[in-house]
Amino acid sequence: MAALESQKLTPTEETEVKQWITTSERLKSSPSDASILDKLNSHLTSRTTLLGTKPSKADVAIYESLASTVKSWTPEQRTGEHGHPHILRHLDFVQNSGVFGLKVDDAEKVKVDLDEVLYVKSPVDAKAEKERLKKEKAAAAAAAAAGGEGSGITTTLVDRTKAAAETVVNAAVEVKDKAAAAVGVATEKPKKEKKEKAPKPQKAPAVTNPPSPHLIDLRVGHILKAIKHPEADSLYVSTIAMGDKPGTDDTSEYEGQVCRTVCSGLNGLIPLEEMQDRKVVVVANLKPVKMRGIKSCAMVLAASPKLKEGEVDDHKGPVELVIPPEGAPAGERVTFDGWRGEPEGVLNPKKKVWETFQPGFTTTDALEVVFDGKLVKEAGKEEVGKLTTASGGVCTVKTLKGATVR
Repeated sequence: MAALESQKLTPTEETEVKQWITTSERLKSSPSDASILDKLNSHLTSRTTLLGTKPSKADVAIYESLASTVKSWTPEQRTGEHGHPHILRHLDFVQNSGVFGLKVDDAEKVKVDLDEVLYVKSPVDAKAEKERLKKEKAAAAAAAAAGGEGSGITTTLVDRTKAAAETVVNAAVEVKDKAAAAVGVATEKPKKEKKEKAPKPQKAPAVTNPPSPHLIDLRVGHILKAIKHPEADSLYVSTIAMGDKPGTDDTSEYEGQVCRTVCSGLNGLIPLEEMQDRKVVVVANLKPVKMRGIKSCAMVLAASPKLKEGEVDDHKGPVELVIPPEGAPAGERVTFDGWRGEPEGVLNPKKKVWETFQPGFTTTDALEVVFDGKLVKEAGKEEVGKLTTASGGVCTVKTLKGATVR
């Protein structure tokens, strides 16, 4: 627990920890409260810990409140259709991870059978769901338009008319068949022979370029100003010129330059004064995202030490911004030697181009930013290419060697 007590949390995280500790106290007196368990299970659906990925004393408090009760849960309560599998997974993580400082004897641990999964929620086909809702809405609108009892009368009349029409058609077919049989006339017309169609010429398969780091649009950016995010203690909001043309989506004009707004989690890691009027390297073709109410339309590249195996990122730094070559203008493209090419307009999040190649972004002993092909099998070659401008200048960092760049 000593490590958790000394862990640095933001004011927002401190508040959240207090709220979960209050919840743990409620669970001590009512460990089977369905409303609390449902809320907790839902919260943990996409989180490793209560704060997301950062461990805290709140995780320990929840464990101590629920462990004895969960031990007696039935398989249905654990992983059934209405069970709480994410609570079970969270408790198992807390009791087995050394980061929480708990020393629970094996005999006292909550037993977890990984093969005992009674229910797995089927994935929702978004397109089919959208079509189903559309049909339901149209049907509801039609029923509302028809209105009340009149709707029932109309339906009855339509059904009777349809039935009468079918009776007349069937009678006519029967008379025709009898007449044809009497005179020996076949009722079926001879089928025309189908002409063989000439085979369509096969289209040449579309040429697909293999994924490559050059698809990521890396540019020199000029931070004109940076402020603290009004709603997030860990974020800066920067106004950055990066060579966009006037009228480009998600841009605005500031001091006569076309700029984008960029949120970066550097507050507390880099002094705000170092974020003013300086050159950086940005990723310019990630899909814009809202960060605490402010739309972020690029990402600032920075280096931090690589995590060792089993080590948890405590977000304490150190962190250093990537420095473009002296005199490089805002908007100049930077690429890795050996992986040059045209970038995509906006990276498709489903293709995970950034997630695939970012692990290869690192720094050398000479403090140069490079892409190491040995770290990413999709790169297709095990070369090391420096991050350079068109004029040949190399991007660097101040002091971090063998660091991760992201």
